[in-house]
Amino acid sequence: MRKFKKIYIEITNVCNLACDFCPRTDRLPEFMNIETFAKILDQIKSHTDSIYFHVKGEPLLHPELAVFLDLCEEKGFQVNITTNGTLIHKVSEMLLSKPALRQVNFSLHSLDGNTNSQNNGEYMDRILSFSQDAIKRSKIFVSLRLWNLHAKHVNHPENVRNNELLAAIEKEFDMPAPIRQEVIPGRGIKIAERIYVNQEHLFKWPGLKEKEVHGSAFCQGLRSQAAILVDGTVVPCCLDGEGIMNLGNIHTASFSEIIAGRKACGIVDGFTRKEAVEELCRKCGYRERFV
Repeated sequence: MRKFKKIYIEITNVCNLACDFCPRTDRLPEFMNIETFAKILDQIKSHTDSIYFHVKGEPLLHPELAVFLDLCEEKGFQVNITTNGTLIHKVSEMLLSKPALRQVNFSLHSLDGNTNSQNNGEYMDRILSFSQDAIKRSKIFVSLRLWNLHAKHVNHPENVRNNELLAAIEKEFDMPAPIRQEVIPGRGIKIAERIYVNQEHLFKWPGLKEKEVHGSAFCQGLRSQAAILVDGTVVPCCLDGEGIMNLGNIHTASFSEIIAGRKACGIVDGFTRKEAVEELCRKCGYRERFV
């Protein structure tokens, strides 16, 4: 039985922002219903203990988020939520009360991804307030993410604007020294108990219209992770936001059958040979981080 470090579940593909770094989806807007979510949990239980509410969409928009978290507790899953953070003030009390919630990842780079964003100070205040409450009232981990660094352009406007966000974090947590803009592979900068700042270089989502990335290929897709889209489509990783590498659907076959299928095994075997057998994988620059 193949075990994964994590499985992504896209509980909705609807978002309240339009970030310029995130490609628009051509799929119909949808919110996963409770029946489908419960079915997914039953099918993946033998494959992982850790799930992420993420692929496309904003999970805090889902009206049944509290119910989903209760189902995860009942079935023994730990949940990580990735959010743009704009709605955290509306659900913070609920989130803090849910034992299944292990971590909340705030994509702070969403601010720079929206040219018309307003009330940035209020946005950060709400996120930092939740972070403080997470320390005092729960066991939740918080990751404050800035995944927009420009490696070759230290003075790029986004890198400069990040300093304002980092300064707010430093002030909130009374840090003795400034946070440097640096990428620490595999971990972040711990700024308080269970609170981290994670910085990464800007990356481009893969797409069939992109140029192929040449050279040796390896990826954690279907090795340490898999993803299930809002309509039940299983894909190899969280970057296949359009279901291009459709492996099957949990409504017509079990998750176990799907990941043991010919297409899924072909992808894994290809990466074992350091070869990307799927066109989307050949056009994905993110996999260069694993080589």
